[in-house]
Amino acid sequence: MGLSRITLENFRNHAATTLGDTAHFNLLVGENGAGKTNLLEALSLLGPGRGLRRASLGDLARKAPGDAPLPFAIGASLTEAGTVSARIGTHTEAGQPGRRLVRVNGAPASAASLAEWLAISWLTPSMDSLFTDSAGTRRRFMDRMALALAPDHARRVNALETALRERGKLLESGGDPRWMDAIEAQAADHGAAVARTRADLVLRLMDELSALPPEPFARPALTYRPGGPLDETALRADLARARPRDRAAGRALIGPQRDELEVKMASTGQPAASCSTGEQKAMLIAVTLAHGVLAAAGRPSVLLLDEVAAHLDPVRRTELFRRLREGKAQVWMTGTELAPFDAIRKEAAIWRVSEGQAERV
Repeated sequence: MGLSRITLENFRNHAATTLGDTAHFNLLVGENGAGKTNLLEALSLLGPGRGLRRASLGDLARKAPGDAPLPFAIGASLTEAGTVSARIGTHTEAGQPGRRLVRVNGAPASAASLAEWLAISWLTPSMDSLFTDSAGTRRRFMDRMALALAPDHARRVNALETALRERGKLLESGGDPRWMDAIEAQAADHGAAVARTRADLVLRLMDELSALPPEPFARPALTYRPGGPLDETALRADLARARPRDRAAGRALIGPQRDELEVKMASTGQPAASCSTGEQKAMLIAVTLAHGVLAAAGRPSVLLLDEVAAHLDPVRRTELFRRLREGKAQVWMTGTELAPFDAIRKEAAIWRVSEGQAERV
């Protein structure tokens, strides 16, 4: 299961690009700046959220003369055993460059609903700082992975953030306590659901990681550290008690918005943030592979790997290809040359990307 007949119009540096006859392994090869990562970004937007770069819609569109963004469109067919099961796509329209629209089988749909059709995971060079970055970065990492388990998770996260903003305004203005009760009830409802999904995600990731050999990719140990109760009633009570403190702080100090994902190397117990860059990369790949197994259960799954193979030694590269070959996810990889992909070259669909154009090799 995977994507076939992918089309891009006016997206980044791609005026009109079509990728057909896809395979389990799909390689995008070209010089830096050719548009390889732009293609991966387009595929990432076939799921909920802002894509692998978290860019604004205005930055995604090609520019017309005068620097005005053109309407862009991304579309793809979902296939299973060679048969098209659905057609999904996302686009903008002239005059509304800041509004993202989604269609499934020709009918309007919500961006969140894309998670019900396709599970997308990715690994990019910018994620190398995941373990040393802020807790918020790791929460977003959990939330993106959680969509493989609960397609409704993105809606819950957005609803929680909205409720907490409303609560903050009420705390600042000293609004009606009854309205505060209602807002905190919403925050507790969505917050407890978000926390339980994150907790379940980490448990299931650990189950998958425990089945992987510790080498050549260092096995990470993951621990979910909740920022508040996972029970709705308890979270609502804690929010009510914390009103004076939160008013003084100007933000909510308890709840899922304070969650943390703790990562250590399983063999040594050393925090991932203190490990070498090579060890951090190996652990990140291990998590990505484990999540790929979860994501591939029950619906088409796509794994996007940007400039990964070239930065691995031959032993780890061989093991990566072996695991990807055995997995159910369709794999898309980028590279500046074909040499790192020699082991899978005969079984892969390959495109040479240059100046926003993709030519089948």
